[in-house]
Amino acid sequence: MEVQVSFDSQGQAVFGVLHLPEKAESPGIIMCHGFTGSKSEAHRLFVNAARDFCEHGIAVLRFDFRGSGDSAGEFREMTVSGEIADAGAALDYLASRPEVEADGVGVLGLSLGGCVAACLAGRDGRVKSLVLWAAAAHPEGLHERLKPEFGDREVLDFSGWGLGRGFLNDLLEVHPLEDAAKYTGPTLIVHGENDQAVPLSHAHDFEKALGGSKRVRVIAGADHVFSNLTWQSEAVSTSRQFLLDTIGKA
Repeated sequence: MEVQVSFDSQGQAVFGVLHLPEKAESPGIIMCHGFTGSKSEAHRLFVNAARDFCEHGIAVLRFDFRGSGDSAGEFREMTVSGEIADAGAALDYLASRPEVEADGVGVLGLSLGGCVAACLAGRDGRVKSLVLWAAAAHPEGLHERLKPEFGDREVLDFSGWGLGRGFLNDLLEVHPLEDAAKYTGPTLIVHGENDQAVPLSHAHDFEKALGGSKRVRVIAGADHVFSNLTWQSEAVSTSRQFLLDTIGKA
């Protein structure tokens, strides 16, 4: 069953889709999309993954961060810290559902959403399983790249997205590797061998930083968002099995 849902984050509405398995009470995960992404993601990656996980008994909440997709707010007001708050609110909502085992929840994040997921896992003890897809480990590097483009602007035209200076400044306040070191649960790191957006070195940096057990899957030839059917299938099936091995037995 797929249900359109909404919940509150810092006084604004966040919209998502909840995928519920047939069994009465299931483990669950939230899915955190990437920068300028949405709850569907590129080539419906999140839709396909959520449906696959759900078919195998895992409840999934995929949602739009505020300022993205259908959720309230403006993109120019978006910060990574705000997205971490949104992810926490999503976890609150998922854990509150009677169909979901409150002590068997996890988080999956893609790209900048992977940075968000790592931060949340290190800060929130409810996270029992963490999946990082092409996760960004160095927000300070993005700050250095964007800073010259901003100049003295308060809002940067980023390919049609209004990117606010608050986002730029906040990048220096977010430390995903430090947060990852505080997380002691199991982690799966999935990264494309030829990722041009987030270098493969970020995956190895997360592997070194994480405090708990970890598995790494480098998908041969794959790009940032696993954009062919073979790469997508490997990312999804590897993640599904990891989730079943961890929270699936909660």
